[in-house]
Amino acid sequence: MELIKLGFDYWFEDKARLYALSGYQLARIAAVDKDSYVVIGEKNEVFAEIEGKLRFQASSSLDLPTVGDWVYVKYYNDDTLAIIHEILPRKSLLRRKTAGKKIDYQLLSANIDTAFIMQSLDANFNLRRLERYLVAVKEGGIEPVALLSKADLIPEKEIQERIAAIRQVYNELKVMVFSNKTGLGLEDIQRNIEPGRTYALLGSSGVGKTTLLNRLIGEDIYKTAAVRIKDSHGRHTTSRRQLTILASGGLLIDTPGLREFGNISIATGLNETFNEISSLAQKCRFKDCTHTNEPGCAIIEALNKGQIPAERLNSFQKLQKEARYNEMSYVEKRKKDKAFGKYVKNILKEIKKYK
Repeated sequence: MELIKLGFDYWFEDKARLYALSGYQLARIAAVDKDSYVVIGEKNEVFAEIEGKLRFQASSSLDLPTVGDWVYVKYYNDDTLAIIHEILPRKSLLRRKTAGKKIDYQLLSANIDTAFIMQSLDANFNLRRLERYLVAVKEGGIEPVALLSKADLIPEKEIQERIAAIRQVYNELKVMVFSNKTGLGLEDIQRNIEPGRTYALLGSSGVGKTTLLNRLIGEDIYKTAAVRIKDSHGRHTTSRRQLTILASGGLLIDTPGLREFGNISIATGLNETFNEISSLAQKCRFKDCTHTNEPGCAIIEALNKGQIPAERLNSFQKLQKEARYNEMSYVEKRKKDKAFGKYVKNILKEIKKYK
């Protein structure tokens, strides 16, 4: 397949010249399932593995391939296996804190042009959750679009109220309403998917991501599962991150349903998502203002005047506090990892002395 159809544009062409490897070919990571990969390039889809040197030199998960990455590979076994040797610089990167108590990065996808943030219009609709996704998407340098599914489940008046709630705080955010069941709005989504551009589907389990993907493909390729009535939650049906080429020429990356979305290192995304709060913070009397009880705090003043909703300020402070804690924990973890690595090297040196 031609690389341009896989999203290889002028930006990547410039980077490829700088990182050119003689005897290797360019391909794109099409799927990631734990430590196994599928790449697609001029040889079409091929299973791939990481070169030992690349894995050994990786200091964190950020240095390993993720779906959407452009990589240099070498083919073996009559082009049935590829070895990944180098990752090209990323135009954009979508990441989150790993789920649970572990503090590390989990890469979701790379080189995304537009992120479709999906919420269903029933019990799943949540402005605070939308803010979490927006922060991560904007931090990654990706254009966000909100997709509101299951429009067939609630009256038109309630749909408009939910859209108005989004517009009140994110007036510039593009919002599209649709229904997988009736087909409402699906043509509008298809018209917004351009050939050669890469899109990512994000959202909780049960919002209809996999069903939407099947609709955009035109057939039920991917498995779906029923949603629990009591809480509108679904079981995980997408078990791996994967890139699909649509008939329109657009490239769509589906991700597993995310039960939690912890953020880490999000200063840019936080400021862009809460730009009115960030702007007011510049007017505070003290540079280290915590926006809680300090005199001359512009944010508290705006809150008292009703210019900022209390829920929005609470969300900003919660995400900021969470991100700072995760960053501190990550730095501490990296220090321990480096110290352990140094300890192992010293032990190996001592062993060699007595051989």
